[in-house]
Amino acid sequence: MNSTTDSDTEAILRGVLDQWKAAVDGHEPEQVAARFTEDAIFQGLHPYSVGRPGVAAYYASQPIGMAAAYRILETRRLTDDLVLGYLSVDFSFIDRPTLNVKLGVLVRRVGETWYISHYQVSRLE
Repeated sequence: MNSTTDSDTEAILRGVLDQWKAAVDGHEPEQVAARFTEDAIFQGLHPYSVGRPGVAAYYASQPIGMAAAYRILETRRLTDDLVLGYLSVDFSFIDRPTLNVKLGVLVRRVGETWYISHYQVSRLE
C-alpha cells in the first residue's frame, strides 16, 4: 500500500489536465501532444492513434475557439507512477452546441514529469 492520499492523486491528475486544457483552449496542437507520452494510445471521437503525432493531428483538426472544461469524477492511484482518472468533459464551440463526453485517462510518471499515456473518450447519450 502506498502512502499517497486521494488529494495527492487528484493534484497529479489536475497538474497534467490543466496543461492539456490550456493547450486545447489555445488551439496549440503540438503543446497538447507534448502532454502525452511518446507511445500514448489516443482515442478521441475519430479512429485511434498511437504517439504524439496522432494527438497533434487530431487537435490540429479541431475548430479554432474550441475549449475544454473538465470535472474529475473518480481517481485511483494504481502504482507510484500510474494514476487513473475518469472525467466529465464539456467541449464548447463558437458555432455549435457544447459536447459532453466522458474521458478515461492513465497518467504516467516518466522521470519527474507526469504525462497522459492512455486517453479514451466515450460519448454517452
